[in-house]
Amino acid sequence: METSELTAAERRVWQAFARGEPVDFRATPDEDAANGDGWGPERTLRAAALKALLVRAPREEGEIPSLKVSGARITGALNLTYAVIDHPVRLTHCHFAEVPDLYGSRLRQLSLRGSVLPGLSLGSTRVDGVLRLTDCRLHGPLRLGGAQIAAALFLERAELAAREGTEPVLQLNQSVIGDDLWAPGLHVRGGAHLDGAKVDGSVTLEGAVFDNPGGTALSAQTLDVHADIRARRLRARGTVDLRGARIVGRVDLTRADLATPGGTALRASSCAIGELWLHRCAPIEGILHLRRSHIEVLSFEPESVPGEVLLNNLTYGALTPHEPAERRLPLLERDADGYVPHAYEQLTAAYRRLGDDHAARLVQLAKQRRLRGTRAFHGRLWGYVQDATVGYGFHPLRAAVWLLSLLAAGSLAYGLHHPRPLKASEAPHFSPVFYTLDLLLPVISFGQEDAFAPDGWYQTLSYALVIAGWVLATTVFAGVSRTVSRQ
Repeated sequence: METSELTAAERRVWQAFARGEPVDFRATPDEDAANGDGWGPERTLRAAALKALLVRAPREEGEIPSLKVSGARITGALNLTYAVIDHPVRLTHCHFAEVPDLYGSRLRQLSLRGSVLPGLSLGSTRVDGVLRLTDCRLHGPLRLGGAQIAAALFLERAELAAREGTEPVLQLNQSVIGDDLWAPGLHVRGGAHLDGAKVDGSVTLEGAVFDNPGGTALSAQTLDVHADIRARRLRARGTVDLRGARIVGRVDLTRADLATPGGTALRASSCAIGELWLHRCAPIEGILHLRRSHIEVLSFEPESVPGEVLLNNLTYGALTPHEPAERRLPLLERDADGYVPHAYEQLTAAYRRLGDDHAARLVQLAKQRRLRGTRAFHGRLWGYVQDATVGYGFHPLRAAVWLLSLLAAGSLAYGLHHPRPLKASEAPHFSPVFYTLDLLLPVISFGQEDAFAPDGWYQTLSYALVIAGWVLATTVFAGVSRTVSRQ
């Protein structure tokens, strides 16, 4: 394109470009670029003219050229596919009539702050500095798959909306960001994909909204973040999928609102996460899926968890805040896989690391009760007996109470009806208390059991006391040994 073919507005931009001067077509700083369809020729730039400007790059000696335009209406398709642009490009608060295509291009720096676009193609683009899309409004897909951004990507308060039934509106698959992904207040309607992306800094999504009911609102499978994901007050309608992600720091979902009725609200399976925070969240609607993940610190209040969870093979180093076992156990009972022994062992280990042996015993007792429900009738019956008598060995004092009760009953019975001596001349003086102790205690002998022989109903009672003594005494010993070994 020859300079003689330029309009007055385009000539003004060409002249300012060589000196790196800004050109602002706006009447007021608060103009809305959404009304750009009505802007006249005095502030209209053809995409072909901008392309020619960037490719030719006119220079003035001693000046640093750059494109700095605000409040322009850009007509036609800005096609810079595979172009190498060595100058900063700032097309802020502009209205684009067609989708700019910068696929495979290399840019020094790009800012489209406050602009309105029907879409944007930046797939496989390399940006040597910052890519700024702050306050942008896109009515079609933002394609950044495979892009390499040396510095930060800014998407704060951007609004992205996909047309009905089209591809995901935000595409950052396999992209590499050398600094932060800064997107507080981002609003995405139609699905966002960050699968395989790598962020060397933090991902900030505070107050962001991802809206894709019935589908995946945010897909970040195998996402690699070298710092934190800050997503306080995030709102998602649709699945948030972090499957296989590696987050070195913290995933902070404090006060988040996650809802996928009838589906999976948060999937963080097979992940390696430093800390996962779900503080003061609205009750999650949908499944919380944490299978096979390793989380150093898992932090949530029990009332935040949904009605259904998947926790098999989840491991965590610490569980905060410290809550009584009675408040944590209902979560394990709602596991969609049914009885998951590993989940109980993890919770037990977490309490033991805190030194709360009482809570650890309660978890183990709950584990045995869940296991009882998986067994055949006779196994369940024997389980009920163990639970009622000794609490599966986790309540040794209960066993001691049973021993004392049986001792009192036996002493009373044999005190009223002395058993006959086997050898009257050699039999010691009969003591109903020590005779009952001889029956109850399988190891200790006071010489009473071998010297006297009850008959009839009293003989049946002696058999029952011997069996009960073996069970209860062994349980008391096991309970004491377990306590000593933990100390």
